[in-house]
Amino acid sequence: MNITASALSLNVPDPDASAEFFTEHFGFTVAMAADGFVSLARPDAGFNVIFLRTGLPSFKPARIAGDAGQGLLVVFTVDDIDTEYERVRREGVPIVTPIETEPWGERYFQAADPNGVIIQLVQWMSDPAAAES
Repeated sequence: MNITASALSLNVPDPDASAEFFTEHFGFTVAMAADGFVSLARPDAGFNVIFLRTGLPSFKPARIAGDAGQGLLVVFTVDDIDTEYERVRREGVPIVTPIETEPWGERYFQAADPNGVIIQLVQWMSDPAAAES
């Protein structure tokens, strides 16, 4: 098997709102769009983020065509988590989990888009104790 591209596809009530949020705050661009569908790309992300309007008849299998998965996190690893945290706060992005560092070295925060999709930005710290100061 040769995988030539990857995507994460999420059902949301308002695909345009999520697309606008991801382009404005996380640097994605619209790769393709149609009624009820927006595919976003970023050369360094490694995958596209696709938003589908909840209830589209083309979504298969229909039995799982509800909202974006409960408990799902869209995670991006970044080089400077503290700078990104301050940037998104200044931009008014709703922060749902303030920045913190786990004992194993994961420094992260979480934000929510207009449809409730949770975006987690993370930086892996070589010395977790140093990141707490």
